[in-house]
Amino acid sequence: MTKSLLTFGQMLDGFARLRPEELGARDLERSMSFGQWNERARRLGNALLGMGLGKGDRVALLAYNRLEWAEIYAATAKTGIIAVPLNFRLSPQEMRFIIEDCGATAILAQHGLHEEIEEVRDALGIDPSRYVLFGGRAAGWRDYEDLLQQAASSAPDMAIADTDPWALMYTSGTTGKPKGVIRSHRGQALIAFVTDIELSIGGRDDALLVMPMCHANSLNFFSSFSYRGGVTSIYSRASFDPEEALDVMERSGATFTSLVPTHYSMMLEQAKADGRARELGRMSKLMISSAPARADTKRAVMEMFPNSGLFELYGSSEGGWVTMLHPDEQFTNLGTVGRECVGTAPIRLLDDDGNEVPDGQPGELFHCTPYTFDGYWNLPEKTAEAFRGDYCTVGDMALRDENGFIKLIDRKKNMIISGGENIYPAEVEAAIGAAEEVRDVAVVGLPDDKWGERVHAVVVLQKDARIGAADLIGASCTGIARFKRPRGVTFVDADDIPRTATGKIQHGILKEKLLSGAFDTKQTAGAEAE
Repeated sequence: MTKSLLTFGQMLDGFARLRPEELGARDLERSMSFGQWNERARRLGNALLGMGLGKGDRVALLAYNRLEWAEIYAATAKTGIIAVPLNFRLSPQEMRFIIEDCGATAILAQHGLHEEIEEVRDALGIDPSRYVLFGGRAAGWRDYEDLLQQAASSAPDMAIADTDPWALMYTSGTTGKPKGVIRSHRGQALIAFVTDIELSIGGRDDALLVMPMCHANSLNFFSSFSYRGGVTSIYSRASFDPEEALDVMERSGATFTSLVPTHYSMMLEQAKADGRARELGRMSKLMISSAPARADTKRAVMEMFPNSGLFELYGSSEGGWVTMLHPDEQFTNLGTVGRECVGTAPIRLLDDDGNEVPDGQPGELFHCTPYTFDGYWNLPEKTAEAFRGDYCTVGDMALRDENGFIKLIDRKKNMIISGGENIYPAEVEAAIGAAEEVRDVAVVGLPDDKWGERVHAVVVLQKDARIGAADLIGASCTGIARFKRPRGVTFVDADDIPRTATGKIQHGILKEKLLSGAFDTKQTAGAEAE
């Protein structure tokens, strides 16, 4: 007989019994012991069942980072109801698509954000009694706290298998409509165990979750630290404030956080402006994800956090963590994302015919992890396209060096073809981004009558930096072939570069903005393809 893994809800029951008075979860305003967390999750689960929801039903969630996320994820784990987080950056119509695509029959939302739902509410067809609001009251919405107070505190009466779905994590949909990634209880338990091994997480660790709780990055780390009995600390703000984030890290006792390179750069700039040393010695583990970080940024981060190891990973909503770069590998393997995580099969890099490519040659990355997703919601054809046997791809191109370290090249769909030559934007971005005057850069291909596509760079300069397009390209691109060099540069503000919730550049949207004339091209320079 095969034994099941404990679901998140069962795990929380265990810590509520063993350590009921110890801190389990908190945000910047409130906190809960494991016992309180478990009781509130039980009450919420029973309230949802009392509203007529059952195992397998979908509930849409819309909120900034706040403590309720910990309760909602736990409640859905206890009832078999499937959590469907909505990215708060989406438009009402984009939210409507996800709600209708997954067939959600209830919505839990934060006051203020609920107005986004109101714009499309009449079209959703959801029972009016199944709109629940927290953080305030509004007409037509049931109060979250009232529901909890009225519900039973006993364990919800529902049998949950570890293979049952726990969440649908909708992809960002940078090309086409977003797809619902099915994450099972078993998959989340396994990724928690692998993360605990890779990061050496202990029961007294405290994870400061800054990335949106609606995204897989935070769900994965939330699961990992909770399964280990650590503290989940949710950065309960609508946006990232570097000064406040540093203050929180200094006083909260957090031992871990996961941020994108832009966040680290903002904190470094803030620390320079502050002109004072901070007590950040308790932070022992830092994660960089979603985008590459410059070597000088990594060194500066390690100086700011003297007792912390710096990790870097590659993963996706579909595959979870695929590779991990450890602190002792950071500067001997710059530009890579590490090697396969413990317990996962060797990565395969395949050409268009499905043949493995030699080391040093780019190929489409296929991974095989024990926690790979169970498919795309109601999209069997797209699911089939993502798999070759047990191996899965999300369309990333990579190469493997002689020591087995993986270097990401780019998304296959981002590749530029100019004059018959394949150009990967990430390579050009790395060259330009190394210039000290550059804070951020994105490279796309624009239509060209002669070459099919031409390389175009969108650049954000450092504060007070002054450099022209010709000088920038001339100085930074000497190490790449002439046909890869941008023949146009647009200088913009940081907010002008569209990104996903985790900081990944949305190249497709950026290209559309350029083609629509949303930016004024300030200066252009480059070389004709040869």
